Amino acid sequence: METTAQLLGEPLPVELMNTIWADRDGVHDALADPDGTRAWLRAVAPRIALLADHDLAGITAADTADLAGRLVLLRDALRRLAAEATGDPRTAAASAIRERDAAIAAVNQAAGAVPTWSALTWVAGEAPVRHVRTQGHAAGAAVSAIAEEAIGMFSRGDEAGLRACLAPGCVLYFVKDHPRREWCSPSCGNRARSARHYRRHRTGGSD
Repeated sequence: METTAQLLGEPLPVELMNTIWADRDGVHDALADPDGTRAWLRAVAPRIALLADHDLAGITAADTADLAGRLVLLRDALRRLAAEATGDPRTAAASAIRERDAAIAAVNQAAGAVPTWSALTWVAGEAPVRHVRTQGHAAGAAVSAIAEEAIGMFSRGDEAGLRACLAPGCVLYFVKDHPRREWCSPSCGNRARSARHYRRHRTGGSD
């Protein structure tokens, strides 16, 4: 099973925010069930140093359900903070977490839930290698790693580049990595331009 989330190459906290997505049928949740959670984790695993396919294969159904709950809580907290940072006006994109302090507490809790640390191995004749170790199963530690990355993003001021995609019907976020970038994806850009063209045609003027 492939994840239904739109992976846009954004930082992992933003990719997690974007597990809430929308189309003409409404707003969807890519983490709505254990299979969806497992599919999303498998899709982002190559970007998380401590998570591999065999880690996901070894977790139980109960563990997967727990992970889904933790990821959804972290996702909703990050979307609340993203809305704060971007002044997001989109009603459909509103987080289930309404209070900023509750969102901050959820992120902090997620970051500290499963400790990780670095370990060095150095085989004679080979280059030294850094490994990431974890207390508990790796998939759980991946949630903490995403929370840790989010804390770094917000505390360094990186959220200044964070944007809410204001294309019609979109609920995604993105990082503005180019001065001319206005939308999360080319398809949203096309949709926004089409809507703009329609408004100009209807009113007979410019917007």
